[in-house]
Amino acid sequence: MKQRVCKLQDLVAGKARRFEVGGRAIAVVRIDDDVYAIGDRCSHADVPLSEGEVLCDTKEIECARHASSFSLETGKPNTLPATQPVPVYVARVENGEVFVELS
Repeated sequence: MKQRVCKLQDLVAGKARRFEVGGRAIAVVRIDDDVYAIGDRCSHADVPLSEGEVLCDTKEIECARHASSFSLETGKPNTLPATQPVPVYVARVENGEVFVELS
């Protein structure tokens, strides 16, 4: 299922924004003209990842509570204390619109 979430211009580069997609909380991140979609809950602290810092150079998002960072491409944690991955979703830009695909 593919769902439109916003226009690309509505996303601030280097920031995350939370959306509800198919009943799931998803953080959508823009890095330059690329977009990434990741589950919006830290697997360690159960806090919104969309409130954390985006690390553009390494394509990661950092949890605001305990600083675990997660790959935007795989969902795997790259730093402790988190040890479990979070889900990632396919995100695309089509004609200036951002879509997230749930499988």
